Amino acid sequence: MQIILLSRRHGAARSLSLELRWLLLTLAALVAIALGSGVAVGAWWAPQSPSLQDNAQITEALDRQRAEVGAVRVDAQRQLDAFAAHVAELQARLTRLDALGERLTELAELDSSEFDFSLDVGQGGPEEILDGAAYAPPPFISTLDELALRLDSREQQLEVLEQLLAERRLDEAEYLAGRPVLQGYVSSPFGRRTDPLSGRPSVHKGVDFAAKAGSAVVAVAAGVVTASGRRSGYGNTVEISHADGYVTLYAHNRRNLVQVGDLVQRGQTIAEVGSTGRSTGYHVHFEVSKNGRVVNPTSFIARVSGVE
Repeated sequence: MQIILLSRRHGAARSLSLELRWLLLTLAALVAIALGSGVAVGAWWAPQSPSLQDNAQITEALDRQRAEVGAVRVDAQRQLDAFAAHVAELQARLTRLDALGERLTELAELDSSEFDFSLDVGQGGPEEILDGAAYAPPPFISTLDELALRLDSREQQLEVLEQLLAERRLDEAEYLAGRPVLQGYVSSPFGRRTDPLSGRPSVHKGVDFAAKAGSAVVAVAAGVVTASGRRSGYGNTVEISHADGYVTLYAHNRRNLVQVGDLVQRGQTIAEVGSTGRSTGYHVHFEVSKNGRVVNPTSFIARVSGVE
């Protein structure tokens, strides 16, 4: 292989002769040098690049964990705020229960020392050390336990009060007391009298109350209606059976408002004032018997709310 060289100054030409094998060897050497340089640069860069990538990943993971911790902290604070509000609500409800219990005790005229809602819950016993006793529960757990105990105690006391008051209301409801009319006056007492129609001496088995026609006739105690209809001499009559063998009778009604078997309460309207049967005017004949024997109703009429 010949290479011709030309000179600009002298215009002369020179020729060089190169063999092909030497040219190939030269090119191979240049390629080897280039490859060696690339390997060296790669060897220098390789340890550097993964280190920077790892640092970026670690930084990203730390940022992500910080964000998660911040979210957990915010959620925990929100739950603590909700818990504190719940505890405050429980304490307010407990305070109202205490006030209600004290008021009920006062109204029921019970022994205040027996139902003292201001006292702490009685509890105690020998100390038993459990395994792992070094662990102390968080303060709010103790607060919840204390509130639960106090609420349980108040519920038990109020249940006893409710039972006592229910029994008292039942006793008072069955206790004969009051007048069979809301407005009116005694027009004929119990006992011996002159019959208003015949003029002859007679025995009056009840007490008559003169009242406005159509006004309410009310039961003087809770009981069961055992008769409701017309009766000879009495006209429209209602009969109610009560506890302890007592029976009350309301006669001369214009209209009866209850039927046999009805349960009635004290003060409930059972009829309307009338003048049916053997009567001279609008009134109610009120009669009381015990175990089949007529008794003077005056003492029951004088009672108010079960108190003589």
